[in-house]
Amino acid sequence: QVQLVESGGGLVQAGGSLRLSCAASGRTFGVYAMGWFRQTPEKERELVAAINWSGGSTYYADSVKGRFTISRDNAKNTMYLQMNSLKPEDTAVYYCAVRSGYGLVYNSVQYDYWGQGTQVTVSS
Repeated sequence: QVQLVESGGGLVQAGGSLRLSCAASGRTFGVYAMGWFRQTPEKERELVAAINWSGGSTYYADSVKGRFTISRDNAKNTMYLQMNSLKPEDTAVYYCAVRSGYGLVYNSVQYDYWGQGTQVTVSS
């Protein structure tokens, strides 16, 4: 089992920044890919960004390209999402997820473990 704990969410004005963290614990040995998703009551859970085991490959949804940066520190078993130039439409609950394996993972059903989520609210 792998436990994931997100932190760093909160309320911010449009144009502001937040940095989300996702700390993994438990059976974290071995290689695993990670991703950030977000969900609102009106929309299905969507992939925001993904990163492979080494951090050398990343993916971003078109809606966040150029504004968000995903990264990871394997020594700390932690993944980050730096969110800049936030917009009201970025308001959502953000979840981190993990899947065993090296490469990028795009589909939510392929992830093995999920965090409990952290709320991000961007006011206009």
